[in-house]
Amino acid sequence: MKQFRIHKDDKVKVIAGKDKDKVGKVLKILRKSDRVLVEKVNMVKRNVRPNPYKREPGGIVEKEMPIHVSNLMVVCPACARPTRVAYRYEEKERNGQTKKVRVRYCKHCNKPL
Repeated sequence: MKQFRIHKDDKVKVIAGKDKDKVGKVLKILRKSDRVLVEKVNMVKRNVRPNPYKREPGGIVEKEMPIHVSNLMVVCPACARPTRVAYRYEEKERNGQTKKVRVRYCKHCNKPL
């Protein structure tokens, strides 16, 4: 399984493409195609047929389409800047035992994401 530095519910900024400089929250990660679904980014219009079983009307619907993970950068919640993500191991104590935990952190301000 592929390892992405972007996780669900992260705030990300688009750095390339038609939606450059837009900021949104990650809704879903599609690992097979290296793509990410971001809120209010890469919006397209789709024609939808009515579904009487779900009580959905038909018509033209705007929805998000996936964007490639290489076109995104994580926005640090502490310094509010797009940043590269790095990893470090920190020791956390739980139930009297210390465990090494892998933590993502911001390259600018060195605070955990």
